[in-house]
Amino acid sequence: MVQLVLVRHGESTANFDNTYTGWSDVELTDHGREQAHTAGRLIAASHIDFDAVHTSMLRRAIMTAYIIQDELHANWLPITKSWRLNERHYGALRGLNKDKTRTLFGPQQVAQWRRSYTAEPPHLARAHHQRRYAAWPTSIIPTGESLADASARLLPYWNDHVVPALRADHNQLIVAHGSTLRALIKHLEGIADADIDGVEVGNAAPIVYTLDERLAIADKTILTTE
Repeated sequence: MVQLVLVRHGESTANFDNTYTGWSDVELTDHGREQAHTAGRLIAASHIDFDAVHTSMLRRAIMTAYIIQDELHANWLPITKSWRLNERHYGALRGLNKDKTRTLFGPQQVAQWRRSYTAEPPHLARAHHQRRYAAWPTSIIPTGESLADASARLLPYWNDHVVPALRADHNQLIVAHGSTLRALIKHLEGIADADIDGVEVGNAAPIVYTLDERLAIADKTILTTE
């Protein structure tokens, strides 16, 4: 058996302000940092020894991963940052208050953009390039994504980097974002497109999967303080 732990970043300033974030880079709140410390302590109490950590190119996930490593006394672990683990790109919605968008576009349309597997938000007129992505072709920068789009860029990383490590019996920790983790959970658990809208991933609530030699799920536990 091998273990895979998924953690969404702690509360960000955008979570606190109830705004769409996507690929925008925002900080953790003080509460978010404490959530990350708590997640780290919960994982430490489970006595899982990891061989690697994976996270996105966005600071809210990166800082959560660093804090968890601090709590595990495992700062030496290799950590890989990939754009493929970035949050889903919310296009022209990013920076807007979620309640305000319900007023502007209607609650049904917003619910479809947020929860549907295939619905895409309004796209930006052009991609916003940043130095952090300079090592890759400019075509990787989205102007907006559905959850299906985010899944399509996520799964090559999963298959090429995480699956071989798990098959070698090396426990893995992934610290990422609500939408990309929903996409990964959909893949892991074989959830239908129509049912993914019911999947929620809480901030800094570690999800522990125990996988067999075929990487089928033998057990799933969400770590909490309760």
